[in-house]
Amino acid sequence: MRKILTILLTVLVTAFGQSAFARVTIDITQGNVDPMPVAAPDFLGTDDQTIALGRDITGVIMSDLDRSGLFQVIDQRAYIEKPESVNARPRFADWRIINAQVLIVGEVQELPDGRIQVSTRVWDIYSDEQLGAVAFKTPADNWRRAAHKVADFVYKTLTGEEGYFDTRLVFVHETGPKDKRVKRLMIMDQDGANPIPLTDGLGYQVLTPRFSPTQQQITYMALFDNRPGQVYLFNIETGEQEQLGTFRGMTFAPRFSPDGRQVLMSMERGGNSDVFKMDLSTRRLTRLTDDSSIDTSPTMSPDGGRIAFTSDRGGSQQIYVMNADGTGQKRITFGDGRYQTPVWSPRGDLIAFTRMYGGRFYIGVIRPDGTGERLLTESYLDEGPTWSPNGRVLLFYRETRPRRDGTGSETSLWSVDLTGRNLRRIRTPGDASDPAWSPLLP
Repeated sequence: MRKILTILLTVLVTAFGQSAFARVTIDITQGNVDPMPVAAPDFLGTDDQTIALGRDITGVIMSDLDRSGLFQVIDQRAYIEKPESVNARPRFADWRIINAQVLIVGEVQELPDGRIQVSTRVWDIYSDEQLGAVAFKTPADNWRRAAHKVADFVYKTLTGEEGYFDTRLVFVHETGPKDKRVKRLMIMDQDGANPIPLTDGLGYQVLTPRFSPTQQQITYMALFDNRPGQVYLFNIETGEQEQLGTFRGMTFAPRFSPDGRQVLMSMERGGNSDVFKMDLSTRRLTRLTDDSSIDTSPTMSPDGGRIAFTSDRGGSQQIYVMNADGTGQKRITFGDGRYQTPVWSPRGDLIAFTRMYGGRFYIGVIRPDGTGERLLTESYLDEGPTWSPNGRVLLFYRETRPRRDGTGSETSLWSVDLTGRNLRRIRTPGDASDPAWSPLLP
């Protein structure tokens, strides 16, 4: 099993510069119809290697910001000024001519120990002010993480909220014909770079992977031939896999609690499924629902106080909310069709879900009290939403309609923001399903 190394970046904010109060800001609580025009010349370098790195870093930064839907990247061919130093004040009038509101200027330096330092300044063109400055030291081959960290810094500087670019995605990589599908775990950067397989897919199928919010762990369901599916833990750093207990019935739909100390899951007993939680230190199992219906897909609120789940106890599959100890179970959805795969936002304000009705699939959100339902996407099959760490973007998978002979279907990952307007496909090496978004990397 290939080991994945997490490389920490050194932040040098105080050494490089202090942030001023930003006058240019984006209110991301409202639907942003007109993205903010942003200019970013290629980051400067001192030799061929750092110049090339600067160009690559700038490309990743602007790709991150563009995908957010909040920023419009101005074509570099329109630039009048060519910055010569990251420390020089820009000629603001030159940038106003091309309607830039924000200017990002950066530099890549090679350090004596072989690492690089990536320095960045963010300027407000209309107030002639510096909005912020930051620098990172990192190994040269870790330049993509430095670029994502810069993009997160720019995002926070202009919105006041944490970004989500220095993150990873785990998903199910699918290959082979539909009747002999091979499903294995794969992990990659949130922009589709650096895909790495975690399991080989031989002898068993993997489903519904989910990140731990506190450790480099993934929980998932594995299906073996002639055996009921079981929930496992996977250590990303070591590649070690561990089964969460041995149960006669199927265990499925696992999710971590916000503190990473428990795993919520569904367990089948006597042909019926209920919601359980397991303490990972003691392996003590606690039953939370006890109903003759099918209760599944538990997800815990970020404060750990409540759990959302799905149940067909009312005649159709709907979303319910209960206290973390299983008390106070209350239905919150009443729409036509079926609701499934609820997942609580990291902000605690919304629950995302999959809805099926009228022969179509939808990704939507609803408040925990059952008000404010909104549908963000619609297609032949959209399913399995997962939140960005800042609770502003959803990732899900989409399957296209097959031909009459059953061939031609494609499964891919997509993202959409809370406005429902910024819908984008995420590149993956082949078919992909069941995505899960990591927390911000340390």
